[in-house]
Amino acid sequence: MTDQMITEPTDAELVRRAKAGELNAFEALTNRHERRVYSLALRMLRQEQDAEDVTQQTFLSAMEHLAGFREEASFSTWLLRIASHAALKVIRKRKGLNTVSLEEATEVAEGGNSIPHPEFIADWRQSPEELVQQNETRGLLDEALARLDEKHRLVFLLRDVEGLSVKETADTLGLGEANVKVRLLRARLQLREQLTRSLGDPDGRLVPPSHAH
Repeated sequence: MTDQMITEPTDAELVRRAKAGELNAFEALTNRHERRVYSLALRMLRQEQDAEDVTQQTFLSAMEHLAGFREEASFSTWLLRIASHAALKVIRKRKGLNTVSLEEATEVAEGGNSIPHPEFIADWRQSPEELVQQNETRGLLDEALARLDEKHRLVFLLRDVEGLSVKETADTLGLGEANVKVRLLRARLQLREQLTRSLGDPDGRLVPPSHAH
């Protein structure tokens, strides 16, 4: 007699059971997604206590509003949007700007659509968003992310690390979709330049000529 394989319930199944009042189902969802929510919060806020608070607040809010979750997006996407909003509230509170959008809180001027030219270029086949998936380079990526300015880091985290769409990223951050695309491109270029110094082939590097006279 062979043992039957036990399949894990999907998020959608657990959500339906949790909506019907099964607390164990929501606990299973929490256990499944807690690490990812905490990781996002920590990368956004860069303080463990704040990340822990946001993680707890995220699941409390998800439980409170679960009945209103229409399942148009996946549960994980919905949860990450809740976590992002909670983290953004912490960021705005730090800046003393509780009621304004992130764009108003962080924006001076995008300088049109101009993209700064990298100072250091080398042959490097993988993009930052591809490196997110590789454990051996994740530490380097986290260090590079920490050096990005906030507005570019948040867009990269939501779009490339967590996989939200451009529209979902824009809605979460209170930005226009065009603005998200420009910031994402800048974030990728800045990360590529930083990581090239560690991962690029120095023999193949191309350093742009100086414009100084």
